Amino acid sequence: MNRTIKRLMLIFAGAFAVSVVGVVVYQVGWAMPGQACEARGDWWDWRGRTCARPVLISDITGRVIDTPEQRAAAKEHAAKVRAAATPAP
Repeated sequence: MNRTIKRLMLIFAGAFAVSVVGVVVYQVGWAMPGQACEARGDWWDWRGRTCARPVLISDITGRVIDTPEQRAAAKEHAAKVRAAATPAP
């Protein structure tokens, strides 16, 4: 009976150690970089562990906002989105 208890103790201690290592790897590899990326207002992709900055469609297509009213509306909308993305201290 004593040998069985020691064996179970080692099995549970090993499972606990593997669990702790898994949680630490997750925190350091995915959670902490994701929080830092989102705090800067960028996009975090957890599958590829990449931090991406949003790109305006006008930068991709090369089209320019012609009218000052539309440009002001676009800047206002971008400021609202940026303000909503930044966490309150």
